[in-house]
Amino acid sequence: MKYIVANWKSNKNEGEVNEWFDNFSKLMTNGPISSGCELILCPPAVYLSLCRNLIKKYMLPMLLGAQNISPFNVGAYTGEITASQVREFAQYSIVGHSERRKNFCEDSKMIDEKVKQAKKAGLKSILCIGGLDTPISPDVSIIAYEPINAIGTGHPEESSEAEAIAEGIKSKYGVESFLYGGSVDEKNISSYFQEEEIDGVLVGGASLDALKFYNLIHKALSTS
Repeated sequence: MKYIVANWKSNKNEGEVNEWFDNFSKLMTNGPISSGCELILCPPAVYLSLCRNLIKKYMLPMLLGAQNISPFNVGAYTGEITASQVREFAQYSIVGHSERRKNFCEDSKMIDEKVKQAKKAGLKSILCIGGLDTPISPDVSIIAYEPINAIGTGHPEESSEAEAIAEGIKSKYGVESFLYGGSVDEKNISSYFQEEEIDGVLVGGASLDALKFYNLIHKALSTS
């Protein structure tokens, strides 16, 4: 199974979400997405319900993921969104993204609690790591490797270097799937899908534009 995961981060308002789906659905009439690829969209949490409805409306072959979940269960945790709440709308959750580690001081203990909450609720975690030395919970099956110097810089890591990390992670932890994230776009996507141990990508900026994302998907699938 190949994965293409779109992370919109803190972008788009309600009107822009509707516009993106309208544009993407029209593009999808040009050709279907291979059944061998899991397409996952991770919008801001406030739009999970809207995105679920739009996926149904346009009958898109797409699943949803959250960008983050709480390390706590339901209860007196003002502002937090629990894994069980997310599970009503999504099947996946990104956990431990580098921006949350940096901007919200998330440490390995907190991230491990989020992974446990996800598993308990029936969510699949996509754990983001920066390298071979990042701790990985045994409850994680999907790893997203994000070299810090590649995120949002326009300077992605060479696919051969990412492949070496993938081999090391799979050998050390026995994870099922390895994704690469960091300045992935329609111009470089093919190189990652050509690598044997890289099972997909985590896409940021290139997923915000429906046409760019559609082109990225089809270039990836024409390679695999």
